[in-house]
Amino acid sequence: MRFTDRVVLVTGGGSGIGRAVALGFAREGATVAVAGRRREALERTVELAEAEGARAAAFTADLTDPADVAALVDGITGRFGGLDVAVNSAGTFTAAPVAETSEEEWTRVLTVNTTGVFLAMKHEIRAMRARGGGAIVNIASNIGAHRRLPGLGAYAASKAAVSALTRTAALECVGEGIRVNAVSPGPFDTPMSMRPGETEADRAARMKEQSPIGRVGSLEEITGTVLWLASDEAGYAVGLDLVLDGGATA
Repeated sequence: MRFTDRVVLVTGGGSGIGRAVALGFAREGATVAVAGRRREALERTVELAEAEGARAAAFTADLTDPADVAALVDGITGRFGGLDVAVNSAGTFTAAPVAETSEEEWTRVLTVNTTGVFLAMKHEIRAMRARGGGAIVNIASNIGAHRRLPGLGAYAASKAAVSALTRTAALECVGEGIRVNAVSPGPFDTPMSMRPGETEADRAARMKEQSPIGRVGSLEEITGTVLWLASDEAGYAVGLDLVLDGGATA
């Protein structure tokens, strides 16, 4: 129960990695706030967290809107008394060659993946300063700072920026007791790792050929990594961008 009496925010907590991480914190005693645009999905995460015996709440917010993000963090601190941990998991994906990427799609991906993390950290740090410390874990990607693939230029740029932003904020905040780190996952067992029209069996066959470990990662594996980075056990971990991709970038 590493997170008893701690308040945790997970953005993008309505599905995928965000939901799995939120439930991991719930199982370890945290009060969990999940945020994103899809109210129904967020409320389902809250139901699952409460079934684990945790206090939980859903906050609908556009994480690319500065006013929404400020109101989100203020709402959490007002309801629960503060903020101790934040996991910034909300993101989007796109695939197109650079020369065929529209300006609108470029802007959308950078706004969601990079500006959204910037805005979240800006207000999370403010709340953690009032608390006397905290931990932030950003979900980046092995595509970007660590690996480049044709057709993923906008996505790679957005996630490489998250890595750089994480490390810069880590140096700025460590003296105030706020640790900032990132996890850069490869393909995990979420819809984002599926190609259009692909079945789980198709994906498994493709991963067996393409990944050194021969499979996608499980949600339990990334949840354990995120919880460790957010815990006191990782008290000396500052500015990490921890790649978790089964050896793809080894």
